[in-house]
Amino acid sequence: MRMRHIAWVALAALPLWGCGASDQDDLRQWMASERAEARPRVTPLTEPKPFEPVGYGVDSAMDPFDPQRLTQALRRESTQMASNAALIAPELARRKEPLEAFPLDAMAMVGSLNKEGKPTALLKVDKLLYQVQAGNYLGQNFGRITAITETSIQLREIVQDPSGDWIERTTSLELQEEAKK
Repeated sequence: MRMRHIAWVALAALPLWGCGASDQDDLRQWMASERAEARPRVTPLTEPKPFEPVGYGVDSAMDPFDPQRLTQALRRESTQMASNAALIAPELARRKEPLEAFPLDAMAMVGSLNKEGKPTALLKVDKLLYQVQAGNYLGQNFGRITAITETSIQLREIVQDPSGDWIERTTSLELQEEAKK
């Protein structure tokens, strides 16, 4: 019983053992001196520039809400839309030709000849051979053949530019000679 009583006293004194003086006093003292000596380094801010207001002269500027300017802009836009519609309308009204189903890069000019006095080009498309003459349509951009030479086919295409307007451009298909095996 006495042994048990001593064990209980020892267990009760155990938590108080850590509260005594320790050998870390010199570490605590060093940390306190470092905190006292440490000074933050702050770079000073530059002075803000003074604001100088600029006067607005209404007399010298044009009125952005002037009805005449708006009317002129709308008139210009409507004439441009009419010219665009005149360019593409005939192309949309006609019947498509078979070679308009293929893009130009899928076609290869493989030869040319004169048929009844008219220059004729030979096109290879999807392993088939086609004869085309000036006036025929090719490609997916309303391409119409304007001229045929021995080495190329000249086309006029109607395409949309980045702003959405229809414009004409010229392009050509050059003679492709296959490598002999």
